[in-house]
Amino acid sequence: MKGLVKAFRKGITLIELFQMFPDDASAERWLEEARWGEAGKPAYCPHCGCDDKLRPVPSRRPLPYWCGSCRRNYSVRVGTVMHRSHIPLQKWVIGIYLWATSLKSVSSMKLHRDLGITQKSAYFMAQRLREAWSDMPFDTEGLVEADGSYFGGARKNMPNWKQKAQTGRRTVGKTAVAGIKDRETGQVSARVTDSTKADDLQRLVRNHAVPGAPLCTDEAGVYNGMPEYEHEAVNHSASEYVQEMAHISGIESFWSLLKRGYHGTFHHISEKRLRRYVNEFATRHNLRPQDTIAMMQDTVARMVGKRLTYRGLITD
Repeated sequence: MKGLVKAFRKGITLIELFQMFPDDASAERWLEEARWGEAGKPAYCPHCGCDDKLRPVPSRRPLPYWCGSCRRNYSVRVGTVMHRSHIPLQKWVIGIYLWATSLKSVSSMKLHRDLGITQKSAYFMAQRLREAWSDMPFDTEGLVEADGSYFGGARKNMPNWKQKAQTGRRTVGKTAVAGIKDRETGQVSARVTDSTKADDLQRLVRNHAVPGAPLCTDEAGVYNGMPEYEHEAVNHSASEYVQEMAHISGIESFWSLLKRGYHGTFHHISEKRLRRYVNEFATRHNLRPQDTIAMMQDTVARMVGKRLTYRGLITD
């Protein structure tokens, strides 16, 4: 039942959240502990990596630490996705909380209203958090489910000129996403793919699944021809969805959650940005068994060493 019921997780109520972070100072202490292990004692300089000649200089806020090696000031923001952000740290921590606990994600409009910042700043914050979650590792221990899905607007909802331009299968004009799920660990790995050919989809399986492991798919022929796996397939076109241990209900539940976020939270995601959103949902799914505070601490740890400028975002 561990994959179905998350009652063992320890959450944080909104009242507890604001008691933990009543101001920027408390948020700064927590961020320093999550990044360096102890508040007020940096483990290294984010500019040069030096781990000595570090000392606090409280009078030099907002950069209250000094490195005697490279002779530069810094704060807990430097060297993370929060670098050069003017949003108060208390709002960053609350934003991380909303980000971690919203299963269908959170829109920039909600962040804008809840945090009292502009919609443009909220959108930038959300994309920075997606950047922090861009390299989630995938752990596999055995049986994996592989499947793909398509994302994009329904053809019937498009203007007439666009409908006429898209002839062929219903998937024309949509973006393909391939994914696999380890049934034992419950972890998911998914990515946007430009090709749905056998070589590309089989490469995703081989990069993640252990040779000799059971592999469950639907009747799609692209997964045939992998003798290194114990391949079992269910024929959805014949209304066959479960055959003993063979099914792909796990990865399909992930597609369902991602599409609920796509249509219900964002309403539309451009093909240009879809990669970030797929990474976000896969990472949140993989971190979900943790306690809420652990998810938040994990997010702070993943912020380190990454940076996304606004110019880099709009030209991504």
